[in-house]
Amino acid sequence: MKFDLATTDALLSTTRAVRKRLDLDKPVPREVILECIALSQQAPTGSNTQGWRWVIVDDVEKRAALGEIYRAGASDYLAAAASATSAEGQTGRVLSSAMWLMENLEKVPVLAIPCIEGRFPPGAPQAMLASTYGSIYPAVWSFQLALRARGLGSALTTLHLMKERETAELLGIPDGMLQVALLPVAYTKGTDFKPAERPGAETITHWNAW
Repeated sequence: MKFDLATTDALLSTTRAVRKRLDLDKPVPREVILECIALSQQAPTGSNTQGWRWVIVDDVEKRAALGEIYRAGASDYLAAAASATSAEGQTGRVLSSAMWLMENLEKVPVLAIPCIEGRFPPGAPQAMLASTYGSIYPAVWSFQLALRARGLGSALTTLHLMKERETAELLGIPDGMLQVALLPVAYTKGTDFKPAERPGAETITHWNAW
């Protein structure tokens, strides 16, 4: 199998965190979400456990309730960040985008909550944390790439986890499941996303020793 590197590289380098450019008015078919989840299932997991689970919320009332939960967890954090951040530059734009999402979350057609089986005991070793999160985040990224390839956008957020218990009660998520993120999902207004400015790879790479 030979990949078209230009297309592959464009997908990898232009899959952005999308908030303000989410189309709040265009419905997202469930079959498209399931296609993207199916692709995410090819991601690697620790010990090949495949403990992924997804809670997809497209019900209007539950989206509204999630919006309230999200704001309860995010408002103080984002307000503090805003007071310490200049409105200029990339960081200011990201913060403005995050504030917009907080205020409009329930309007997004689909809210996706990836979960994985198992919770951490008190004082869990670093290896357990790395293995657990490393077993779900590759699938989340694959899900986002699959969305991008189909003209949809998303953003990986974690601020609802400040109210994880309330979210679990709202959605009936079992105690043994660990929520790891919340992703707003919608078609995007345009698909002309560009690579972000990043430092050269050589400036963050160490060969053989730090």
